Order: sequence, then structure tokens, then C-alpha cells
Amino acid sequence: MIVVHVALTAAEDYLTRRESHRRAHLERVQGLRAAGILIGGGPSPDGRTAELVYRLQQPAQVTHAIEEDPYWTGGVWTRYEPRSFAAFVEPWELVPVVLDGSRRVTVVEGPAAEPDLAQVALVELRGAGRLAFGGFLDAGRTLAVMNSPDAAQALGWLTETGLWTADALAARPLLRVL
Repeated sequence: MIVVHVALTAAEDYLTRRESHRRAHLERVQGLRAAGILIGGGPSPDGRTAELVYRLQQPAQVTHAIEEDPYWTGGVWTRYEPRSFAAFVEPWELVPVVLDGSRRVTVVEGPAAEPDLAQVALVELRGAGRLAFGGFLDAGRTLAVMNSPDAAQALGWLTETGLWTADALAARPLLRVL
């Protein structure tokens, strides 16, 4: 199994374009989630981007995961960039699907000083309810979905461990749908 983070770019007219495809898209992502393929994700608050994390058998399956989605076939999504995790901390549980934008989280990216120790720190942050899920991409680069809408707080949770430095991290908001 591999875990893949996919950054998606939406069409300029995302809000208008998505309406006719939204129901089919949501049914599809919920089916993928029920099958254990889609781990989680959602759109940015402005709707210009989205981020999804998939569990796949082979890297080539990411093409099908994205390009068979009604948002892709309907032109709602216009571009995607997949990146594989080298190590991943799974979510404790599947959270309920929330469509009203009320589950705001922060995605934090950046290098960890010592990825092996940092993975333990991510597990501890998950246990404390601070990390939803995340892990390490190439060269120890962290991608963590933090359970806080406050970027400063999310960054602080990582830097308090001593394994990340604030000036090397970037944070962005996400509406966690699932």
C-alpha cells in the first residue's frame, strides 16, 4: 500500500461549475472512503484548491482516483499534483462527513530535523487530538493535517516538540470534509 497526497486546482468558476457535479462527486468520495481508499481531505476555504489523501495499491492508481471523479470529468478540477508519503500516521477514526465548512483545520508543511523522531512526535500529537493525519513526503518533509483552524496554534504544536522550526514551516487553511 502507498499513501498519496493530491493537491488539486479548481477552475476559476468553481462554485458555479461544481453544482451540477457535486452530488455525484460526494457519493463517489464517500464510496472510496468506505472502501478504505480515500483517507481524508477537503477544499480550501476559497474553493480554489483542494487536498485529498488516498491509500492505493500502486502509484498509477492515482490517475484513476482523480480522473474518474465527476469533478475532474466535469472540469471542476483542472490540475492535480500527487506526492507519495514515505511514512504516514493514520487517523484514529473516520470522522463524519461535514459539508458546511465548519470543520476548519490547518495543513502544515516543512522539514523535520529528525524524521524518525518526528514520526513518533506525530503519533503523540495524534494521541493528544492535535493531528488528524499526516506524515513524511520526500527528504523528511512533513505534511500534517492539524486539528486547529488557527495556523499559529498548529505551527506551535509542531515546534513545541523541538523537531520542527517555525521559520521552516508553512501553514494553509483547509475545510476538512472527511
